[in-house]
Amino acid sequence: MHNKHVWTERTEEGEKREVRAVKFGGVWRIQSKLASAPEWTYHDPALMDDLIELRDLLFRKYQRRRAAYEDVVLIEKMITSRGGDWRKAEEESAD
Repeated sequence: MHNKHVWTERTEEGEKREVRAVKFGGVWRIQSKLASAPEWTYHDPALMDDLIELRDLLFRKYQRRRAAYEDVVLIEKMITSRGGDWRKAEEESAD
């Protein structure tokens, strides 16, 4: 069974952007679509900002028992393997 998570955000230009992250067969695929765009864009490799947002979303769901901790750890490994750090984003949002 696949594992699907969706969120929306606004770009710097104020345009709505929908992001989908789907885990199937142990692999995460992230796609996004602007409100004005007719088709979805697959990101391979995924954008760092999307990975950090996905990690935050999964962690919040994990706290409510709606996501597996293994998924949170897998995304954290993906972020750190690419030189990113989700902890910085958490500290900035706490300020």
